[in-house]
Amino acid sequence: MRLVIIFLLSALLPLCLSHGPDPFGWLYGRQNHYFGSLQADTTGGECPSECDCPPSFPIAMYCDGRGLTAMPTIPSRIKYLYLQNNAITAMPDSSLVNATNLVWLMLHHNQLTSDAIGKKAFLKLGGLERLYLQHNNLTSIPSNLPRSLRDLRINHNKIEKVTPADLEGMDNLTILYLHDNAVTDMGTSLRALISLTLLDISGNKLTKVPEALPEHLHQLYLESNAIDSLPEGFLGRFTQLQYVRMAHNQLTDKGIPANTFNVTGLVELDLSFNKLERIPPVSTTLQHLYLQANQIKEFSLGSFCSVVDVTNFSKLRTLRLDGNEISRQDIPTDSSLCLRLASNIEV
Repeated sequence: MRLVIIFLLSALLPLCLSHGPDPFGWLYGRQNHYFGSLQADTTGGECPSECDCPPSFPIAMYCDGRGLTAMPTIPSRIKYLYLQNNAITAMPDSSLVNATNLVWLMLHHNQLTSDAIGKKAFLKLGGLERLYLQHNNLTSIPSNLPRSLRDLRINHNKIEKVTPADLEGMDNLTILYLHDNAVTDMGTSLRALISLTLLDISGNKLTKVPEALPEHLHQLYLESNAIDSLPEGFLGRFTQLQYVRMAHNQLTDKGIPANTFNVTGLVELDLSFNKLERIPPVSTTLQHLYLQANQIKEFSLGSFCSVVDVTNFSKLRTLRLDGNEISRQDIPTDSSLCLRLASNIEV
């Protein structure tokens, strides 16, 4: 009986002492103590009140979509900084002076102008690999960008010219998005980008293909410019190029040297919405060819196959010729031997 009474009293004791410390708190206090250990990391400075610095990922700072108009104070421990979708208008030289460990810097969809970015703003970011500046109001590429950059996205701005000094020393850059600007001239600015694999300069005002394209390119996008001709040996020196898109330009047959696109390795070629009257010769290894909305008047099978037998035939799987001046009746009857892999030819 005495044991029963002691047990009942022990069960009621927490209720009697509800205004004081819970004597049985140790039963669940260990869990609280564990989560309490995930306190905000203040190494290198406090997280600004307008941003979030998750204790579980203390080297990241999330300030995106907060209505910011100025750069916040950045603790030195931060490596990943998200500032996109704000209304930031300026980056003075001092804005990143404490953020020397940054690896990613996301500044897209703001209101930055070139005049409001200090010439030394990026100077101390020796480890920065990814910089997103798209959808701002920039008229030039910022000065002194880190040579450590691997991914630079500066599309959807108002950039008119790119000079060699803008990209000097960027040996590590592999991705460059410059599309949807107002670039008219790039000179030899791309020569230094020896590691570049993806270049997108579509949606600009180029009248010719930029000089000294990096030889390790894998993807080249030149759509929606005003290019009317191609240089001799345009694709001959590229060993890894697989995707070329030149839709919505002013290309004519006279402006394309013979066998320009008859190069092995190319997987996709988009020449749609130009002024071509003939199908240009392409390699038998090409898999996707887009020629819609040109002025093509005949279906020349020799553009795809010079010889046809058991082992020699085109690898084309996609062929679009719709929006030209030919019909399905213009396709030669023996085209099925050459284009035996093409599941659908759109005319």
